[in-house]
Amino acid sequence: MKKMEAKIGELFDSVGNFFTGGDQIPWCDSDIVTGCEREVAEAEKGSSDKLKSECITRLSWALVHSKRADDVQRGIDMLEASLAGSSSPVEAREKLYLLGIGYYRNGDYSKSRNLANRCLEIAPNWGQALTLKKAIEDKITKEGVIGIGIAATAVGLLAGGIAAALSARKK
Repeated sequence: MKKMEAKIGELFDSVGNFFTGGDQIPWCDSDIVTGCEREVAEAEKGSSDKLKSECITRLSWALVHSKRADDVQRGIDMLEASLAGSSSPVEAREKLYLLGIGYYRNGDYSKSRNLANRCLEIAPNWGQALTLKKAIEDKITKEGVIGIGIAATAVGLLAGGIAAALSARKK
């Protein structure tokens, strides 16, 4: 009986996630963004380039995980500007991943998937990139199903309208 309840619970969770768009990618609130901005401002006052870069990376992380679209776009812009200056494949992978998150949050799933795939070329079994790729594929599937549902509803309404018009004409 408990097994059945657990399965039913999983079913309801998956249906709920489907309709709410739930994914495994964390969100970040504005307090964290503000703290990271302060950290970058402090680092700009004479810290080493390495510390500045780390602070900027943390701020970029916070921005692309923000619930505010303008923060997400600012994070994307920062990451794109700093990507060419990456000092190692690991740093490049991290920035590509964060860019992928940003584009996912902005709804550009094609670009996000391409970035996730680039991360997986660098590190084929990297869990974060695999999770992002799955979230992208789930979102694309969900939007496709919703699009099909809208199209089917429109066709149904059109057919119903035509049938009603023909029926009224016969009378």
